[in-house]
Amino acid sequence: MSIINSAYFSDINDLPKKKEGDGETCIANISPLERQKRLRFGITQFVIALVILGIMLAFGVDRLWRLPLFFLFWASTIGYFQARDKT
Repeated sequence: MSIINSAYFSDINDLPKKKEGDGETCIANISPLERQKRLRFGITQFVIALVILGIMLAFGVDRLWRLPLFFLFWASTIGYFQARDKT
């Protein structure tokens, strides 16, 4: 009883050569309506965070109390970039 080894290994030179930009397409991961929603959320969240920051600055609130605004700005940034990058 003999077993024939039929494994073939390719050489690096046998691989097809791709040129820059050859057949590369970006397929959107979300629909245009969902991108619009995320962009609207990002802008709205940013405006709300700016208003709250302005109120806190006007009343002279301590810096540590302004720290949670980081999460509002972060959420607005994520919404904006998700809409922009179509992910």
